[in-house]
Amino acid sequence: MFAELLNYTTKADAIVIAALHKTDLPEADRLFSHVLTAQHIWAKRILGQQPEKGVWEEQPKTAFEALSAENAKLFDTILSTRQLDELIHYANAHGEFENNLQDILFHVVNHSTYHRAQIATMLKKAGQTPPATDFVILKRTNQL
Repeated sequence: MFAELLNYTTKADAIVIAALHKTDLPEADRLFSHVLTAQHIWAKRILGQQPEKGVWEEQPKTAFEALSAENAKLFDTILSTRQLDELIHYANAHGEFENNLQDILFHVVNHSTYHRAQIATMLKKAGQTPPATDFVILKRTNQL
C-alpha cells in the first residue's frame, strides 16, 4: 500500500510542478519547495543520513523535477530495505523522537497532499484552474 501511496505522491507532485511552471506565483513555489525539502529530510532521516536541505530552504523551480525524482528513489530504497514496523529515531528543532516507519510514511504522504491543496487554492485565487491531483481521480484516469 505504501508503494502505491508514495507513487501517487510522486505523480501528484509532477502534476503540480507542471502547473507551477506555467505560472508566476512565488508563494506557491516557496510552499512546494517546502514539500520537496520535507520529503528529502524524512527520507534521509529514515536512512540514517544527514539531509542536505533545510525544511524551508527554497529550491529553484527549475530544480523541482530533479528533487522529486531523487526523493522517489530514496523512498523506493526505503521500501525495499526497511520494515514498516521499524522504529526510526530522529531529532529536529523540537527534540528527539521515535516513530515507526509506517507512521512516518503516512505523514509524508499526508503532508504533501495538505500542501498541494493549499497550492491549488493559491492557483484558484490567481484565476487559474488548479490541476486535479486527487488519488481517486488519478486512479480513475489510469495515471496510477
